[in-house]
Amino acid sequence: MLPDGSLHVDRVWKRFRDDRHRALLRDEIARLRARRKGDPSVGWRWALRDISFDVAPGESIALIGMNGSGKSTLLKVLVGVMFPYAGRVETAGRVGALIEVRAGIHPELTARENIFMYGTLLGLKRPAISARFDDIVSFAGVEEAVDRQVKFYSSGMSMRLGFAVAAFLEPDLLIVDEVLAVGDAEFQKRCLDRMRDVLAVGTTLVYVSHDLPTVQAMCQRAIWIDHGEQRRTGSTAEVLGAYRRSIEEHTDHEQVRLGPVRVLAVRPAGRDGQPLTAGGPMQVEIDIAADVTRTFDLVLGVTEATSTPIFLIQTSVEASSEIRTLCCNITQLPVGAGNYSLWLGAFGADHTVVLPWQSFGHLAVGGPELTPTPTGVVRLSPVYVPATWEK
Repeated sequence: MLPDGSLHVDRVWKRFRDDRHRALLRDEIARLRARRKGDPSVGWRWALRDISFDVAPGESIALIGMNGSGKSTLLKVLVGVMFPYAGRVETAGRVGALIEVRAGIHPELTARENIFMYGTLLGLKRPAISARFDDIVSFAGVEEAVDRQVKFYSSGMSMRLGFAVAAFLEPDLLIVDEVLAVGDAEFQKRCLDRMRDVLAVGTTLVYVSHDLPTVQAMCQRAIWIDHGEQRRTGSTAEVLGAYRRSIEEHTDHEQVRLGPVRVLAVRPAGRDGQPLTAGGPMQVEIDIAADVTRTFDLVLGVTEATSTPIFLIQTSVEASSEIRTLCCNITQLPVGAGNYSLWLGAFGADHTVVLPWQSFGHLAVGGPELTPTPTGVVRLSPVYVPATWEK
């Protein structure tokens, strides 16, 4: 028997029927040929392929990946909403899940009725639910609407109620899918604080989010799901690094040669051509040309492989059909050791895009590591700040 809060996933596969096909003769002929060849995937698409992992009691683990990779399908298999085609899932103890905004919340019932119904389904007695009732209502902010049917709630109120019920009834295993995506900043902070509290008392957390800083803040380990396959498993920092590098590798560089402004080469380096280090100097040489003589704003930024920059540097440039070399000198590179991307874009005076914002290469930065953040504290950017303490 597994101890409460454990999760065991053993070689799970899940498939769905294909979308409705076109009723064309050539499509039907292609399907008949595939069936004659014994192709077992005809008529089906695989959402999960051979997924295996274990989560120990009190551990926090994240599932990351692009939209459509199979993360939410896997969560639904974990909580028993769906059954796998093959493989085995074992959970031990009470499971609290928030997979959708209104998951577990019945719209025809009031908030009060939903709280007691959900707690009963978790196996709690009515006195135990009553002891937590006020905390749930206060967290959800529905004190004045506790006896109103949930179907009359806004989506934000429903989401707050769903999270509060799932997190405050003290499950042994808490499963959360993108709950922070639809909340305001104040509610996101309260959700993170509550998840940190349940981790502190030994609750196991399985967390799905595209918000990678919150994944870094909440989870010890991560699993990268890619097209239904388990591409990488390991520490959160290791898996997120690999995931971000993959995003960078798939960036479309064809745009570099197109448009009225062209960036022909980008050469980043440290002092005297040395490797880049956190807090050290960086020089970026850029070879640029334009279809006709024109003036525009060139914007340079450094990102963690996504399109969101950690910082931006801008300058006005006049370019022509002749290749011109620009040099940007950064006195202190304000990022910690790690892997980053260099992005460029060019924009006209009337905010027209003359060179789309895109990645122009990889930056490997050595030197000091960033200070680890406490659980539940979200660091939005890996900014490196040299400092000393006097005690």
